[in-house]
Amino acid sequence: MMRLTIAVAAMLLALTGAASAKEWKEIRIATEGAYPPFNFVGSNGELQGFDVDIAKALCDKIGAKCTVVAQDWDGLIPALLASKYDAIAASMSITEERKQQVDFTERYASAPVSFVAPKDTKLTGVTPADLKGKIVGAQSSTTHATMLEDVYGPEGVTVKLYPTLDEANADLKSGRVDTVFADKIVLLDWLKKDGADCCKILGDVDDKQYARYFGEGIGLAVRKGDQDLKELLSKAIADIRADGTYDTIAKKYFDFEIY
Repeated sequence: MMRLTIAVAAMLLALTGAASAKEWKEIRIATEGAYPPFNFVGSNGELQGFDVDIAKALCDKIGAKCTVVAQDWDGLIPALLASKYDAIAASMSITEERKQQVDFTERYASAPVSFVAPKDTKLTGVTPADLKGKIVGAQSSTTHATMLEDVYGPEGVTVKLYPTLDEANADLKSGRVDTVFADKIVLLDWLKKDGADCCKILGDVDDKQYARYFGEGIGLAVRKGDQDLKELLSKAIADIRADGTYDTIAKKYFDFEIY
């Protein structure tokens, strides 16, 4: 009798869970809108970029109506947890620290990290010893900022943080910082445009050596309770990788392998 009762209870629980599972016909996705070529506001005033195109492709694959909204970087995770939207597609690295707050899909990109400096810099390396006594800029609330504060700060490097990477790069051009640390792809995009006349890549950091900070690649973040959405998005990532949609999008923004 006890076994029957347990079995019936289990069946009812399964049916209840199935009935309450969300269909995700509409998905609200946030991005920063200030991190080209991954996400930015185009001349038409609309959100564009690799993250945005990937988000829309995933929604198409799922069969859901997709709304992409802009949110300041520092507020992305807090607003997700407050249910202002359902997912984040903003080149967010999958790290153990962030996993304490949110869940991540399978990765949809990888991002090497680099320092950029003026063309006439006398700096010859990017280790903490090389940058001792120098001022390094980075965007606040990023893996780059955390790594600089933990590894470089104690070695005599001054870490200066900014709300956006554009502001850090502007200070680099004006000579207020000695170098800026960020995703290499984003820095290369800046060097092709605004930074072409002033700056160059100073050197790369081994992201595997600092895997604690740079994690397992870039994924979409979702609330921990939304496992069904996490699974839908992860499957959609695999699907657009398999059918060529991913490569078509990537080639719009990169002339090298981003995955």
